[in-house]
Amino acid sequence: MNAIALPAATDVGSPTLNITIFGLFVLGTLAIVIRASRNNRSASDFYAGGRAFTGRQNGIAIAGDYLSAASFLGIAGAIALNGYDGFLYSIGFLVAWLVALLLVAELLRNTGKFTMADVLSFRLRQRPVRMAAAISTLAVSYFYLLAQMAGAGGLVSLLLGIEDRVGQSVIIAIVGVIMVAYVLIGGMKGTTWVQIIKAVLLIAGALLMTVWVLGLFGFNLSNLLGAAVTESGKDVLSPGLQYGKSDITKLDFISLSLALVLGTAGLPHVLMRFYTVPSSKEARRSVVWAIWLIGLFYLFTLVLGYGAAALVGPEAIKAAPGKANSAAPLLAFELGGEILLGLISAVAFATILAVVAGLTITASASLSHDIYNSVIKRGTATQEQEVRVARIAAAVGGALAIIGGIFANGQNIAFLVALAFAIAASANLPTILYSLFWKRFTTRGALWSIYGGLVSALTLIIFSPVVSGKPVDPATGKSLSMLQNVDFHWFPLDNPGIISIPLAFFLGWLGTVTSREESSPMKYAEMEVRSLTGHGAEKAVSH
Repeated sequence: MNAIALPAATDVGSPTLNITIFGLFVLGTLAIVIRASRNNRSASDFYAGGRAFTGRQNGIAIAGDYLSAASFLGIAGAIALNGYDGFLYSIGFLVAWLVALLLVAELLRNTGKFTMADVLSFRLRQRPVRMAAAISTLAVSYFYLLAQMAGAGGLVSLLLGIEDRVGQSVIIAIVGVIMVAYVLIGGMKGTTWVQIIKAVLLIAGALLMTVWVLGLFGFNLSNLLGAAVTESGKDVLSPGLQYGKSDITKLDFISLSLALVLGTAGLPHVLMRFYTVPSSKEARRSVVWAIWLIGLFYLFTLVLGYGAAALVGPEAIKAAPGKANSAAPLLAFELGGEILLGLISAVAFATILAVVAGLTITASASLSHDIYNSVIKRGTATQEQEVRVARIAAAVGGALAIIGGIFANGQNIAFLVALAFAIAASANLPTILYSLFWKRFTTRGALWSIYGGLVSALTLIIFSPVVSGKPVDPATGKSLSMLQNVDFHWFPLDNPGIISIPLAFFLGWLGTVTSREESSPMKYAEMEVRSLTGHGAEKAVSH
């Protein structure tokens, strides 16, 4: 099947139709958010939805939170352009859930209250550990936010024909304002309902396109893969198209895999979702629901990616304003014209909005609950003061996300998210596992592990080819790095995980064995009983 000639950006669908569908979604979800916000009376309501969601509802919401713009736009594009190597993102993102299910979900739900820092500081010195946990939460959330905002810019440039940076920047600002409105009005309850609706729409939209693509090839996967080979060459079906060119790219792949598989269990916005259910049993149920839904969706991305390679063609995808991120919308346009493109694009936009709202509430909760109440006010702030600070933090965080998104516009989203995973796996996961499972773990070990993992991951990212020094792309005449016309990179890998994750585990051990602080066996025993049995865990709030 021949690849379509890519129309000019303004010809891909009808901008009016696209805006109308997206506008209807925003109005509908805002109405739901306003309705959900009527019961927001306490900090528990604002941060954890009153712990009133069932395992199934929370599982769907987790899928909505986790299946970000990277999953839909980034992975479909990565598979379309890099074939087998692109699908490795899907596998990494899915396998990561087993770490979250087996090691973290239930124990975290029982031990904490609102944030990840509740668990980390349970038996250690409160103020320094909460401060460190809050800083790492903000860093991970910010990188993840950058990816979603970059997705918004690329998507809109394709749909509305806005190709100048100023116009795209205005759209990124509008997305930021809407997401802050979701958080300010609805808190965790409103955000959760937005994520549930978005998850249903995203999975339904991906299912529709998957069945449509397979139908065109007689429901025969071999025919689809054969057509993709005709357009892209046989390399799309074998490993190594992206990560097999040299020893450096092979190392980069191992680094990326480590970050993806270990990162999920350290993502603050995913961990915070476990607090929205009434019990640890429901926390387990929600992860099982999430794994099934997410696994199903990633199987769809395989068909969508190779479908885009076969029906749209890699050259047309590379020439589109959003490059790889445009593969799924272009495939929708090829299949169902303007209407399907409008629907799928609205779903992609909804995806960005819902994930960004979840990230914003996590960052604002960390600032108000961990830094304002626990560090500055030493635990004396009232719930009303805490929620007010959280709302202010959400507004400030939204502004910073808009600025960062404008700079990150044009980067591959799946790749930006992989950097957030690397920071989460380096700064958060070692400390969470040591806190839950190592009796001797001390405050110094926690601080060295968090700050060591965070600083090493950030430093290696700043001095990696991601930020500067990549070659110029012949198609666009621009460097593939974030910064153009400069080169100060000395770290050869794109993803820092292979260095920063083992280093954080080592620093956690070293800080503990060199510390004179006596760990409290009583506190550890209390934490162990609480984490394993749920005795003394936070309960649901009844209205």
